Amino acid sequence: MSNAPVVNESSYLTLHYRLATADGTDLITTFSGTPATLLLGQGQLAPFLESRLIGLPEGAHQTFQLSALDAFGERNPELIQAVSKATLQENSVPDADYKVGELIEFNAPKGGRFAGVLLEMRESSALFDFNHPLAGQALQFEVKLISVL
Repeated sequence: MSNAPVVNESSYLTLHYRLATADGTDLITTFSGTPATLLLGQGQLAPFLESRLIGLPEGAHQTFQLSALDAFGERNPELIQAVSKATLQENSVPDADYKVGELIEFNAPKGGRFAGVLLEMRESSALFDFNHPLAGQALQFEVKLISVL
């Protein structure tokens, strides 16, 4: 029986990880460089990634196949919305020259922050997609646990 420490909800980890598309295209990887160190439960990894680590022993090397629903969710057509140019001007960088396809962050009128991809600039509004950029995509999550404290 192994005495290797096991990951729990508040573990401090040193690990290599890779997030890739379903076809194996890397989105982010630490395998070719310095391993990451993080404290679970602090938002350093998305909750759906952290949940895959719980219960793994130190030294584990595993790859998880994640459906779109298990990752960033399915695309939601209701998250494609128009924002008035006046609202955008008041809550973002004044007089910015935004380009279609750009991820734009701005303050929400009642507090908080929004980020969306600009789909179209119209005469009096801008059309944004507020879905996560990886929504609707199946992903691979590979992890190699180096140290668990």
